[in-house]
Amino acid sequence: MPSSPSDVIIVGGGPAGMMAGYLFARAGVSVTVLEKHAAFFRDFRGDTVHPSTMQILEELGLLERFLQRPHNRIDHAEIWYNDRKLTIGDLSHLHMPAPFIAMMPQWEFLDFLRDEGAAFPTFSLRMEAEAVDLVEEDGRYVGVTLGSGEVVRANKLVLRCDGRDSKVRRVLPLESLGVPIDVFWFAIPKSHSGTALRGVIRGYRLFVLIDRGDYWQCAAVIAKGGAEKVKARGIEKFREDVLAALPEVDNIDEALPDWDAVKLLSVSLDRLTAWSRPGLLAIGDAAHAMSPVGGIGINLAIQDAVATANILAASLARGENVDSLLPSVEKRRLWPTRVIQGAQRQAHERVLQPLIEGRASVPLEPPLLLKVLDRHPMLRRIPGHFIGHGIRQEHVRSPEALRS
Repeated sequence: MPSSPSDVIIVGGGPAGMMAGYLFARAGVSVTVLEKHAAFFRDFRGDTVHPSTMQILEELGLLERFLQRPHNRIDHAEIWYNDRKLTIGDLSHLHMPAPFIAMMPQWEFLDFLRDEGAAFPTFSLRMEAEAVDLVEEDGRYVGVTLGSGEVVRANKLVLRCDGRDSKVRRVLPLESLGVPIDVFWFAIPKSHSGTALRGVIRGYRLFVLIDRGDYWQCAAVIAKGGAEKVKARGIEKFREDVLAALPEVDNIDEALPDWDAVKLLSVSLDRLTAWSRPGLLAIGDAAHAMSPVGGIGINLAIQDAVATANILAASLARGENVDSLLPSVEKRRLWPTRVIQGAQRQAHERVLQPLIEGRASVPLEPPLLLKVLDRHPMLRRIPGHFIGHGIRQEHVRSPEALRS
């Protein structure tokens, strides 16, 4: 731990916090990242690293080492619609350093950023350091209080990257957009490899399958607050639902022996209406909780971190007060947040909610748009472009300090 306060205290060692910590340390800014857990390992966290994120890693000279970590590669998206397979997105054409989605366990990604950040003398990471409150003096935020009672102070900035449960949401205004779904996550074995992100619609059942090599990471979409109702029907009935949608699954009893094998993700869709106060800034899920639709969460958080460093790092490296610059981060990142959340909300209300509530019958024939994308490979490049580049793609503009 540093013997004196860091210029920047980052609360939360997720993708936004670790990337921001790396970029600030790279610029010569003293930074301490506080992570409440003892390790980064947590299963069923977002694992989709999009081409836009790997573009950032390439610009930092890190991509080659990053891809040495265990991962699978996905270069197209497909939907199984009532037993008919439709290919609807293609990333392989992208003129980017990594024209694919890297499916990497999030703990591997965070371990990677930790190891790379450790090369900078101004980078510090404290594990098992949960920030439970903010410290305010004379109308300005100057640090955080840990669960142990210790006060950790910041000379210039407290950056909250600690997710949708962030304590910062008690002091900054929050707008909820409403969400009609939750998600059950579980793993099921598979007998063949693949490179696709797969959606499955059969009857009123909707699943998303992410290829993880020797198993599928599977998401079952359920009605908001409906977990206990589903559980009350019993694990046997849930296994029947899985097999009805995914008849090719083997050893379902071993994969789902009981409800302990199924994890509930309570889905939120909201955003702060102001991301900053003097000395305080929120980014990533702390600023905007995203739906899992599109698997965009990690990548939006990374883009937030890059924009934050682009705007603040040079001034922080010169020892300047950056309070006047904090609203510029929100101004830069609010538009892509609104666009993506708007698209997710439309998907919730027009597709997912009617489907899971049984209010919309699923036609035997797929919608025309899906059939057109499947029939014309060139058109698949359009969704592939948006998946690959995202909305308002950021590039590294923050300075790099000379290393001793």
